[in-house]
Amino acid sequence: MSGAVSRRDFVALMLGAPLAAKLAGCSNRATPGLPPGVLIDTGMATGHERIRTLLAGDGIAAMAQLPVARHHQVVIVGAGAAGLATAWALRKAGLKDIVVLEHCDTIGGTARGDAAAEFPHPWGAHYVVAPMREQTDLTELLADMGAIEGHGPDGAPIVDEALRCRDPEERIFYRGRWYDGLYLFAGANADDRKQFATFNAEIDRLASVRDSANRRGFAIPVDAGSNPAELTALDQQSFASWLDQRKLTSPRLRWLADYACRDDFGLLAHDTSAWAGLFYFAARQKRSGAHAQPVVTWPTGNDALIQHLARGQSVERNTTVVQITPRSASHPHASVIAITPQGPVHLTANHVVVCVPQFVAKRIVVGLAADRAGDTADYGAWAVANLQLRARPRRRPGDAPASWDNVIYDSPSLGYVIATHQAGRDTGATMWTWYYPFCDVDAAAQRQRIAGASQADYAEVVLRDLQRAHPDIRELVTNIDIAFWGHGMVRPRVGSVWAPSRVARAAAFGNVHFAHTDLSGMALFEEAYGHARRAAREILAAEATPLDAGGR
Repeated sequence: MSGAVSRRDFVALMLGAPLAAKLAGCSNRATPGLPPGVLIDTGMATGHERIRTLLAGDGIAAMAQLPVARHHQVVIVGAGAAGLATAWALRKAGLKDIVVLEHCDTIGGTARGDAAAEFPHPWGAHYVVAPMREQTDLTELLADMGAIEGHGPDGAPIVDEALRCRDPEERIFYRGRWYDGLYLFAGANADDRKQFATFNAEIDRLASVRDSANRRGFAIPVDAGSNPAELTALDQQSFASWLDQRKLTSPRLRWLADYACRDDFGLLAHDTSAWAGLFYFAARQKRSGAHAQPVVTWPTGNDALIQHLARGQSVERNTTVVQITPRSASHPHASVIAITPQGPVHLTANHVVVCVPQFVAKRIVVGLAADRAGDTADYGAWAVANLQLRARPRRRPGDAPASWDNVIYDSPSLGYVIATHQAGRDTGATMWTWYYPFCDVDAAAQRQRIAGASQADYAEVVLRDLQRAHPDIRELVTNIDIAFWGHGMVRPRVGSVWAPSRVARAAAFGNVHFAHTDLSGMALFEEAYGHARRAAREILAAEATPLDAGGR
């Protein structure tokens, strides 16, 4: 490693000391035989460096004196899921003069993917949950994509079968074998099974909670729910303590709880809000006794949604916004200062929609940090690897077949998703996407400890992790590319989801609006999309008539 620790220590940090011990004698130079690959640019360092440099001097003040280059009806900051969804919703409503400013050269944020590769694959989020009847906004988007093939007897949309996750959907590796599903029934005793049934009965009850308007207690997105006090009070304890109170101590059930929290939140159950942990299960279940809603996925993951939302949009890439000033009595429009490849630019707009994390928003929106001084959110890091394989690993007798999602029971990673699974390509060359959530409570310290890790460092971790289940993996992998998302997702720590400060984050600040997953406290596409639709409605409601090209 080029950072402060050796490769052996890096493996120990990510996978545990026993595996690292096998790396005795490994030098800091690239390990012979490791597959080639690159660390892709996620844009974090570039954006941070530009803003920090300007904040340290008087660069922004000087740029603010530049003449206004142009005016737009709406300026959107960030071309991730929330930003592009806001632009899409406004354009569908008839607004045309919209520009999206994105500091990376690639759109999508943590939902990006690569459709141009030999095997298209995701670089982040890779599915949405099939919408229920009340999720009309998400249904509209999927219908616009041609992904809805009809409606069921209860009015719920039916997603195109080609997009519903193909069987087998998931499997788990435990003590030398692959088993179907994610709950480990193999070796479960009577008490394990009883506790699992008790837990499922409680999820059934919570999935059935409705208010007088028939709104769900646990809904996707979060703000569509009724959220009675009985449920919001769960935010004040951890998911682990909730299980403890009910004497749900089965190791298999506790593993599933931890897995769910790691999968969606980048946390362990003892650090996760009980409300969020239960949301993971209950919000996906249509009603008591129903199976969880099917997963909707594409080979490139949620990048398929990103590319659809981006069609027809004006997106200016490699453009870092460094200051946004809301309108005032003397200035009727918002002011936006940005750095472009051609140099600094000064824009004005009737409305600005900030679709970046709040810790960035507070740096660039004038007055926001003071207005929301007590509001903080916790962000966890992720590593994602895409491995190209020339052939599939050998299958042991009795193993469950390769699935879309493949999880290793005793690994801190989340295992891997097979990018070619939906296409029905079950033999031959393929691409695997491996996910690793950094679940340390002190995320900043953890980011610092792994700073400087190289592609080879990560490649060694990935291969050692997968060797547990696939001893022949090294001879099959021809390339490993890595992405590190330093602030990859907001995390629902205890007390954070229903804190008044979290709920207040979504409020407009003058004519500056906000749309991002951290407004919900959970990093799901549906949350980004829900806030995007809300922000679009705020803008439309603020204007008595459609905005004209001059912004009046």
